[in-house]
Amino acid sequence: MDKISDIELIKGCIEDNRQYQEMLYKRYASDMYKVCLIYAKNKSDAADILQDSFIKIFKNIKKFRFQGSLRGWIRRTVVHTAINAYNKKQRDIKLVIPMAESGEVDASIDSIIGELEANDIIKLVNSLPQKAKEVLKLYAIEGYKHKEIAQLLGITEGTSKSQFSRAKKMLQISINALHG
Repeated sequence: MDKISDIELIKGCIEDNRQYQEMLYKRYASDMYKVCLIYAKNKSDAADILQDSFIKIFKNIKKFRFQGSLRGWIRRTVVHTAINAYNKKQRDIKLVIPMAESGEVDASIDSIIGELEANDIIKLVNSLPQKAKEVLKLYAIEGYKHKEIAQLLGITEGTSKSQFSRAKKMLQISINALHG
């Protein structure tokens, strides 16, 4: 049963077969938990996001249209669940400090993080203000466009761009301080 294809897993999950749901979970949960950790403040929140994500996945698996990979569809569900969890917690706190859009940062993300260890990078990113951190993750890690980020987070496209620029500048300052 280990060599069951994604198509067979999907069909079994659509039929509410618990064995197939468990196999799907075991196949993808570890990788998706890592995605949750990127967006959550702590491991407990990440576990909650993962659980909520798989509830949504099993509920909506019949909507999967076999256009693209199952892994990609699951990851998008996890990311959207994480964003929704963040938005739910932040509903009353909508503080965004916009920067001038012309305030471009010379260094790219790649040059900023070139010499750091992964754990150092994660700590620096997680130390950013929440909105800047979310935009940075969605743009630089997940590959969303600013227009999509704006829709997901309920902000303008310009704010998304300015928050991304702000995040890069703050990362650059933090890294310069480390290597100072």
